[in-house]
Amino acid sequence: MRHLIDITDLSVEEIEGLMDTAADIVAHPENYRDRCRYKKLATLFFEPSTRTRLSFEAAMMELGGQVLGIPEASSSSAAKGESMADTAKIVSGYADIIAMRHPLEGAALAAAGKADVPVINAGDGGHCHPTQTLTDLFAIRRELGRLTHLTVGLCGDLKYGRTVHSLIAAMSRYPGVTFVSVSPEELRLPDYVTAAMEKAGIPHRETADLEGALPELDVLYMTRIQRERFADPAVYERLKDSYVLDTDKMKKAKETMCVLHPLPRVNEIHPAVDADPRAAYFRQAVGGKYMRMALILKLLAEREAPASLPQGEPAPHRCRNPRCITRVEQALPLLQKDGRCIYCETII
Repeated sequence: MRHLIDITDLSVEEIEGLMDTAADIVAHPENYRDRCRYKKLATLFFEPSTRTRLSFEAAMMELGGQVLGIPEASSSSAAKGESMADTAKIVSGYADIIAMRHPLEGAALAAAGKADVPVINAGDGGHCHPTQTLTDLFAIRRELGRLTHLTVGLCGDLKYGRTVHSLIAAMSRYPGVTFVSVSPEELRLPDYVTAAMEKAGIPHRETADLEGALPELDVLYMTRIQRERFADPAVYERLKDSYVLDTDKMKKAKETMCVLHPLPRVNEIHPAVDADPRAAYFRQAVGGKYMRMALILKLLAEREAPASLPQGEPAPHRCRNPRCITRVEQALPLLQKDGRCIYCETII
């Protein structure tokens, strides 16, 4: 059946169709109030979340459906050692569709391999976050009217920022898009992301200078430095305030630029920026509910579609990434594609 594990599971045409559906939901909500009547969404969140979990739940409720779920790992049998694959198998007997967040990379793929209902990846560690990307694309199209011929600045934690990785994968398929990544040396984009851009011929440059990059940007995508991704708290403390967007810096930006942020923010956007009409992050977050409504409708309608899970070859040994789901769940088949772990994309 159809799942959404990575944003590239959707074609550009499908993404455009989801945005069209979301726009129609905004304009005509009354037409969608009973579309998921008698359907249940299971939200399996093994990592803290506000916007993603609540927007999924609100989306299902506004479609007339119901929600059941796990708000944290300690309240599930995962705390007793149950595998993610087994959890997904059991929960798919109780619900019609699953949205899952997990701190380990590849967890959603492991779940989808065993579940009997569609699985939506709501964020797997520092790997990817496809529904946030749908939210981001919808926001850019609403703010700027297009997704083509844009210069997109990505600022902050680009190493562990799953939202950034998914956004690059999605926007690389639109013509005329250039990326400017702004980060400390320690938080640069992972090699698999930059390698994919180079292979596709996507214009991209790296810098540590936010103010110098601002004048050329059409979109500034800010991210927080994520405390939960650092093994060494001292490194986090040193890097946490690397970039702060304030009203003085905004004076250097285009009048048409939009500022996005997957949220939550900490110190990286000063609250005074909220009053700037170019600050679109709160509008962006609300739009995520409509995109998730559109996605739920699509996956339920295509439940009998051919499986969309990636295929791979046996890997010679276990993935070296300590955050990969295969390091915890020993029963998972070790698979690779093009020399990379199929679960987390780390070089084997």
